[in-house]
Amino acid sequence: MATFTTTFTTTFKQQNVLISGATRGIGKGIATAFLQRGAHVIGVYGGDSHAADTFSKELGSLAENITFIRCDVSQENDVEALFRSVEEHFSHLDILINNAGIRRDGVVALLDSKDWQRVLDVNLTGSFLMAKQAVHLMMRKKYGRIINITSPVASLGFAGQANYAASKAGQVAMTKSLAKETAKKKITVNCVSPGFIKTALLNDLSDEQITEYKKMVPMRRFGTIEEVVEAVLFLASPGASYITGSVVEVNGGL
Repeated sequence: MATFTTTFTTTFKQQNVLISGATRGIGKGIATAFLQRGAHVIGVYGGDSHAADTFSKELGSLAENITFIRCDVSQENDVEALFRSVEEHFSHLDILINNAGIRRDGVVALLDSKDWQRVLDVNLTGSFLMAKQAVHLMMRKKYGRIINITSPVASLGFAGQANYAASKAGQVAMTKSLAKETAKKKITVNCVSPGFIKTALLNDLSDEQITEYKKMVPMRRFGTIEEVVEAVLFLASPGASYITGSVVEVNGGL
């Protein structure tokens, strides 16, 4: 059985949780935490079936409650097919975590327009397409939680990440608008904004870069996946019923 420790104790039994980007990093941690709390997880991945297989094996007996589905969240036909499958096999959806995201860095003057567009397609359009379909299912039950995983770069901006920053800022703006549209249906829509988190995405940083980035963080350290998961679990819980249109920053004071 996978080991993953957080302090959050609320259970999610009989709830269906759809998580994009569920086989790696933060998404993997979120999926594990929900499984440990009794939820059934629909784990969406973009193309790496090996990662899905590996994750399933790591989960041990918990794997009985996760269903992996391949889907390119930037493609409307793929997303519509995904939700048809969810509706057919699970009838309802309680929680959506839009975690899928990519980076293709480059300074604006040299950034290929294809790299600009692909980042927006996956990070922003993907969140829109997934949320659009989720709202239809959630409205039937008059209950739902939508959580978009964004980034502090949405407001700070980093050199070489104009496309990523634009996509994440768009997620925040979309979240605030959608929260107003769905509030009367008891569907909350929020963001969790992780800062520098210890995942494989940081593996390509040099020692010098790591030192400099840690200096930017008032707590002088990178965060953990568990610390991000705690925020997600809370916003997904019944206890967060009066929180919507908000951004929870998990960034050590960045």
